[in-house]
Amino acid sequence: MNAPALHIAASIHVLERGWLSSNNVLLFGRDEVAMIDSGYVTHAEQTRTLVRHVLAQRGRPRLDLLVNTHLHSDHCGGNAALQQEHDCRIAIPAAEEKQVRHWDEDALSYRATGQRCARFTPTQTLRSGEVLRMGELDWQVLAAPGHDPHALLFYCAQEGVLVSADALWRNGFGIIFPELDGESGFAEARATLELIRSLEVRTVIPGHGAPFTEVDDALDKAFSRLDYLQADPRRNAHNGVKVLVKFLLMERGRIALEQLPAMMREIPLLRITNERHLQMDDVALARWCVAQLEKAGAAHSDGVFLLDR
Repeated sequence: MNAPALHIAASIHVLERGWLSSNNVLLFGRDEVAMIDSGYVTHAEQTRTLVRHVLAQRGRPRLDLLVNTHLHSDHCGGNAALQQEHDCRIAIPAAEEKQVRHWDEDALSYRATGQRCARFTPTQTLRSGEVLRMGELDWQVLAAPGHDPHALLFYCAQEGVLVSADALWRNGFGIIFPELDGESGFAEARATLELIRSLEVRTVIPGHGAPFTEVDDALDKAFSRLDYLQADPRRNAHNGVKVLVKFLLMERGRIALEQLPAMMREIPLLRITNERHLQMDDVALARWCVAQLEKAGAAHSDGVFLLDR
């Protein structure tokens, strides 16, 4: 069965990216061009090239406003490069302002995950309940905790379009990070899914993957997955370890097998997740992770390196 055709306003242009970078959503207004999320830092030059190309296609000279749904590294890693090139304003979730102003890489999760983000300067903040004008459309700013405590959704009731970031994908959602280090996240993720279900959404632009219109089916799958994870929090921990290692593997291309046990110990969130939920020694956890990534077809071991696939 063919998926329903997508009908998105002409002022919206979606750049679907690979999984190391979040999608980028450009919104073209009469007086200003805005963009939601900027991808990962190692893709920053690619992001700049893609944005230049779309701007040129539309006959626009620059990007005026960059908005972040949340500040995980794969959603804001291109902020600095785009701000340098376009001198654009940057709007971030208000709850993250202090951490960004002081560039606290512990509070911003970059050190905890072993990931990177170039420092940027925010110019404004966003709070749930505000309305943001982008692409000649009004977007409601809505809190979306769960995957990230400070994440935001952007919903355009006029078009029935939801920019969902990592709160809802076609087949699930992002890791429930707070649960990995002992904070509440499952209940918040459920509340966010209930909020999305209460909206009149016809098209979802997720943080990763293609935009889709099968909203009810996606929500059913998301609720089912959340039930599965919440029934045994170790499942979320297992998923978290695999995804964090896979992300580092995508960035680096390969990781020496002999280095993996040390990574499990030295990357804070991997260590904390193991201590709280899995209680495996570093070598056993590394071997388990390699086996799981190979089983999923996400990596391959040649006996010396774990290789991205």
